[in-house]
Amino acid sequence: MIQKKVLSSSDESSEDEHVEELQDKQKLIQAKANKPTRTSVSAEVYGQFNKKGQYQAKKVNKSEDAIKRIKQRMSQAFMFSALDEHELAIVIDAMEEKKFKAGDFVIKQGDDGDVLYVVDQGQLDCFKVFKKGEPEKHLKVYQPGESFGELALLYNVPRAATIKAKTDAICFSLDRETFNHIVKDAAAKKREKYEEFLSKVELLKDMDPYERLQIADALKVEKFNKKDYIIRQGEQGNTFYFIQKGDCIATKTENGTEKEVYSYKVGDYFGELALIKHEPRAANIVAQSEVIVVYLDSDSFRRLIGPVDEILKRNMSRYEKYVKK
Repeated sequence: MIQKKVLSSSDESSEDEHVEELQDKQKLIQAKANKPTRTSVSAEVYGQFNKKGQYQAKKVNKSEDAIKRIKQRMSQAFMFSALDEHELAIVIDAMEEKKFKAGDFVIKQGDDGDVLYVVDQGQLDCFKVFKKGEPEKHLKVYQPGESFGELALLYNVPRAATIKAKTDAICFSLDRETFNHIVKDAAAKKREKYEEFLSKVELLKDMDPYERLQIADALKVEKFNKKDYIIRQGEQGNTFYFIQKGDCIATKTENGTEKEVYSYKVGDYFGELALIKHEPRAANIVAQSEVIVVYLDSDSFRRLIGPVDEILKRNMSRYEKYVKK
């Protein structure tokens, strides 16, 4: 039987140390992306105005129905999963309802950002220009319960994409101060932890650092024991995996006999065949030691792996020949 459990970070640091880590991370990301430091916003984010001791909780009046809807949407958004009841109450108080008509721009790529959004009703299109001079690419449609816009607040960078209302939509916005004071620590720790790992994954090495951070946001973690089956041949595939620790093998079952056809190590990935080809799993993946994987669901895979889609298709040949029927 497969044993799974969600892992959580046990690393704790003081506020000053965490601020220094974020500053170092900010410089590293900006250097990688060849973007200049935006001093005025940096001073706002890391300066005296955002010290926790000086924060005053914001309260926006709202109906009981709105509060109920916010609670429901926050329970669906990863960003708020680490908050306790008191922190959740502060965030709910600070959220403000925003209505958009179909065709309205909610945020534009390259602009400064002051708020993040959680979708309550409607659909919103996400577009991104990956290289200057190229046309923008449609990445995904945001649905109720999903959040966007936090990257600009978390790492003091311009908006990474354009969000445009596809239909009439209602979102709940959260201001920079509340985000920095209440939400940022948990989100930052997760991003820093997985951005470092993802930067070492061969598939993602040429990806923009901001794009890797978005992948880090969506990652979930599972642990498997030796001989556990992570995926099984013939199952419907809706998950894409990276190996963070341990070793795995791919096996193919034919005529009642299971045969090893491929092996995987730390930094390797699997599960993309079923997602790209919309077919059942072509092989088993079996843990050969204690294994930790991080994974994306199918929606996140299609939204975030777009920049390396052609690489994935090209690399399918590395083992596809072993798993063809």
